[in-house]
Amino acid sequence: MKGKNIWVLDLSTHKLLLLPAAIGINYIGKLFAQLLNLPLWLDSIGTLFASMLGGPLIGALSGIINNTLYGLLLDPMSFVYGLTSVAIGLLAGSLSYKGFLENWRKVFVMSGLVALVAAVVSTPLNMAFWDGKTGIMWADILFDTAQETVPAIWLYSFLAELAVDVPDKIISVFVSYAIYKNLPINMLKIYKQDVDI
Repeated sequence: MKGKNIWVLDLSTHKLLLLPAAIGINYIGKLFAQLLNLPLWLDSIGTLFASMLGGPLIGALSGIINNTLYGLLLDPMSFVYGLTSVAIGLLAGSLSYKGFLENWRKVFVMSGLVALVAAVVSTPLNMAFWDGKTGIMWADILFDTAQETVPAIWLYSFLAELAVDVPDKIISVFVSYAIYKNLPINMLKIYKQDVDI
């Protein structure tokens, strides 16, 4: 993507085709995690993949559309966390542009940064709508335990959110990266050269 302005929304055919794929991946990941009662969300794999391939704005758009659809169909609280999805898409797309997809080590750093940003954006939302809790049982146990020793509610809310976001985003970033790295060369060229299909 180097040499292009990544902050211009490009709705060329190939990027438009990327949106439903990313949204579907997000939707299935979140549904899978909820049905199996996993201690993760797995709802940002598509957003991360779209960001890696299509840039930050396409990633953010896929995330917000996914949260809107999921909010309309299954869980109204998903609307609120669309803000987190936008932040994830913007960060992952800009880091991809800056070379964070060059090797596994940089991808690991990227996953940590994505987890940190997700926790920073989600914590005030958790405090506003869930009294600081995450909705993930083991993180909420950590939240309750921290209340006894940590004086600031925002701090233990943040720590509980981070405890879920770190494993969730590491898994999500690496799954997205694995999909990205296994795409056919011709498909990658279409997105890198920004040639319409």
